[in-house]
Amino acid sequence: MRLVLLCLAMVIYLPLTVVAKPLSYYFSEDVQFDPTIPTPSDVLGYEVGQWHVRHDQLVQYMRVLADKSDRVDIKTIGYSHEQRPLLLLTITAPDKLQRIEQIRAQHLARLSSSEVKTETPAVAWMGYSVHGNEPSGSNAALLVAYYLAAAQGDAVQALLNNTIVLLDPSLNPDGLARFAQWANSNRGMNLSADPQHREHVEAWPSGRTNHYMFDLNRDWLLLQHPESQARVAQFHHWKPNVLTDFHEMGSNSSYFFQPGIASRTHPLTPKMNVTLTEILATFHAKSLDKDKQLYFTQESFDDFYYGKGSTYPDANGAIGILFEQASSRGHVQDTVNGRLSFSQTIKNQLTTSLSTFEGVIKNKAKLQAYQQQFYTGASALAEKEKFEGYVVAAGHDKQKFAQFLSVLSQHQIEVFELTKEYKVGKYQYQKGDIYVPLSQSQYRLIKAIFSEQQSFQDNTFYDVSGWTLAHAFNLQFAQAASTWGLKVADEPWRSPVKEQFSKLSETYAYGFSWQAWNAPKMLNYLLSHDIEARVAMKSFTAETAGLQHDFSAGSIIVPAGLQRNAQWLSVLNNAQSKFAVKVHPIDTGLTSKGIDLGSRNMRALSLPKVLLVGGQGSSQYEVGEVWYHLDKHLGIAPTLIEQHRLGKVDLARYSHVILTDGRFNKLSDRAKVALTGWVNKGGVIWGHKRGAKWLMDSQLLNAQSITRKEMAEQFNTEGLQYGTRDALAAKQRIAGAIFATELDLSHPLSFGFQRRLLPMFKNSTWLLKTPEQPFLLVNKYTKDPLLSGYAANENVAKISESAAVVAHRYGQGSVIASSDNPVFRGYWYGSSRLLTNALFFGHTLSVQGR
Repeated sequence: MRLVLLCLAMVIYLPLTVVAKPLSYYFSEDVQFDPTIPTPSDVLGYEVGQWHVRHDQLVQYMRVLADKSDRVDIKTIGYSHEQRPLLLLTITAPDKLQRIEQIRAQHLARLSSSEVKTETPAVAWMGYSVHGNEPSGSNAALLVAYYLAAAQGDAVQALLNNTIVLLDPSLNPDGLARFAQWANSNRGMNLSADPQHREHVEAWPSGRTNHYMFDLNRDWLLLQHPESQARVAQFHHWKPNVLTDFHEMGSNSSYFFQPGIASRTHPLTPKMNVTLTEILATFHAKSLDKDKQLYFTQESFDDFYYGKGSTYPDANGAIGILFEQASSRGHVQDTVNGRLSFSQTIKNQLTTSLSTFEGVIKNKAKLQAYQQQFYTGASALAEKEKFEGYVVAAGHDKQKFAQFLSVLSQHQIEVFELTKEYKVGKYQYQKGDIYVPLSQSQYRLIKAIFSEQQSFQDNTFYDVSGWTLAHAFNLQFAQAASTWGLKVADEPWRSPVKEQFSKLSETYAYGFSWQAWNAPKMLNYLLSHDIEARVAMKSFTAETAGLQHDFSAGSIIVPAGLQRNAQWLSVLNNAQSKFAVKVHPIDTGLTSKGIDLGSRNMRALSLPKVLLVGGQGSSQYEVGEVWYHLDKHLGIAPTLIEQHRLGKVDLARYSHVILTDGRFNKLSDRAKVALTGWVNKGGVIWGHKRGAKWLMDSQLLNAQSITRKEMAEQFNTEGLQYGTRDALAAKQRIAGAIFATELDLSHPLSFGFQRRLLPMFKNSTWLLKTPEQPFLLVNKYTKDPLLSGYAANENVAKISESAAVVAHRYGQGSVIASSDNPVFRGYWYGSSRLLTNALFFGHTLSVQGR
């Protein structure tokens, strides 16, 4: 008996020999294929699922299919940050492919016609693996593409004759490549199913994110990255009827497909959208039942945030469907449901891809009628509203405003410039501000983008509950109750032509405003070319070309007499042209008002040299967001290091250290001592969220906090039943909402702001108390702070009048802390200026923290 048990134990712990799964594993026996079309293994050299496909291999196979099959056309619609091609395959019957532009035009024409037409094909967009470490989708895309290109028989012919399939095989090429390298590098000839094996536990950063460590599944609305910009452009180029979004989830789960929790659907999503999603779900269930696969639906996962791939379509006339497969996170892994192979995860994604096709064909008329009504009925819905549209003020920063309008334009939202003043309440909107009428095809998306709703049917959120774009850009806006007196341009806004400036000739000095979005990037450019520059700590009026010009505090001055670079004037002229920021020649150092140009309040500036702390324990998203802001918007290349190396680097090389959200409790004593000494000698350190907490715990920051635990304990839990625990958790957290802060506009970290009101995004319940010591507060939350999104009354009361950003001197250096991430998801152009100012002006603080 002992021998039997020993043998059994040996079998259990024997390594798994790699077994390739042939095409017959993935497809039923009744599917026949054209032998002239190469299979994936013909091109890859291995069977699908045997290895994780690299993105270059995926691209290679898709191009081979397009070359060999008359059903397939391939297009490169853009490139990722790492210059990997973003592919979109158009697949249909050969005769339809030959007149594809005519069919597309007919499809789009239906959306503005009152006549119901169903003779055109339905359009199905199949999108895979927006999270690179959820690779079963992109690997399944190999098989989906092969099936569409090579399968024979009545079923595939019906599909090709009745649909246009738009196949996006990899929504996140850089992340997929990163994860494939990880999984393949840690795979042996004998596979390990142990969840603790290195193959199943990725290093930091994970392949989930793109090059800059952003979650691209949150960027469909925000459009900060080339992957999203290219994809959304093609989405509107076609306006599909159905869009699928294939993901993975925890290994110990099963398989999920929408609909999700009904009460967590965005209120602007039509009920018919949910009904059609339910109809298509029956096809997925039937196919998974046939394969005896476990699955669930109508629980977990919400359909609320329109910036996700499966929800953005819901605001644009399509049916977005989320699929979530339990992940093998490698090639095979032991789970509570048994041993899960990579091949099985791929097969399930293939199964529901094919069931989607079946559902689309059988419900083509319903899908087309729904989409047509979605667009043709938009004007009628707009007429029922109590206001006509939105007016938005451009403010002094035309460059930032143009970025905001560019996002709206990419979403096919028409805006019109005001041609005369228009008053709403006490605010006078100016010529050049814009009007966004509700009565247009994008009615629902417009309302979602400007929404300030604060309570919903179900206040439990998987992701953010507020994302008001105008608040993110710190723009004044309001509803226009009437168009009486409103005068706008005849044609919609278009991207402005780059402004041209007169060439600068040598004079006493030069100055430019800090209010322009590109001003910090221009300053960094000048400093990197050894141009001497000063920041005006107070406002002044100077003579420019014989006229008087007002320079506000924060203006940048370039004195001619201090320059040592022989080509300095050429550099300045080039900067003015490159960054489109007007430079004013200043005729004399004697000003007519305010400080003179030789004042002690003209503080010297130096090139920021930034150390950004990442690695295990740090939030990859927030590190990436800071890196992206510095790189794209400021032209700064930070030094990115892991936490465990912090005690070993020469901090004297850097002027600034940035700690984002993360766990810093494992920082070595050596690192703590080094950082304290470095700040004391003149370094500027920034921390936000738990980065700020570490500054406080390390006694660098003179502040106190309200902890997450204290925030949670304010909720009464007496008598609560077990089934209410999720509802309590939803109230205790802040999933993501927008709050109003009030700026001290005299503070150096507020240079460039015009409004005292600064909206900030909050997704944490960790708070900074307002300091008792004067002059440390940069901005604080207002008395009634909630602007948009959900937060429980208890949390709002605690946030009220608490500190947002605190800053003070520490020895010869400066410590700056924020309770929130000012560069959240790359689109918070408003609050990001706080971090920017900390980099350029953090050394100018004059108040010591006691």
